[in-house]
Amino acid sequence: MEPSKLSVRLIDKSYVAQAVPILAQLNKTVPHELIASRFEAMFGYDQYICFGLFDDDQFVGLCGAWTTTRVYCGKQLELDNLVIDQNVRSKGYGKFLFDHIDKWCIERGYETIELNTYVQNAPSHKFYFNLDYKILGFHFQKILGIK
Repeated sequence: MEPSKLSVRLIDKSYVAQAVPILAQLNKTVPHELIASRFEAMFGYDQYICFGLFDDDQFVGLCGAWTTTRVYCGKQLELDNLVIDQNVRSKGYGKFLFDHIDKWCIERGYETIELNTYVQNAPSHKFYFNLDYKILGFHFQKILGIK
């Protein structure tokens, strides 16, 4: 990997079609059409942004993010749907993306960055621990049965 070939930029909903195959690598049970419609809808929220990772002009990863302010941690960027294409994993691309996000947040006055990861995704746990992330608690979900 040549760092000069990698770049990060904010993307918009025009990247939905390119993002779906990458997002599907993390969300294997969700139909592609549903991934596309949900991902496109996320761009309708003012507090949502998405970082795209590019190797030259090839789209190889993404990380969505939500800005919130919470009593316990202040202004935070909550990362969402972080996926590096499986064809380029373990080559430093994720670290490159996180370094960019850290700098971006510091420049904009964020106090914390948080994320959730699937319990069974052990490789991601090691990755986040290596970036000094700490486990704070459990993430609970209630499915409402609404489609």
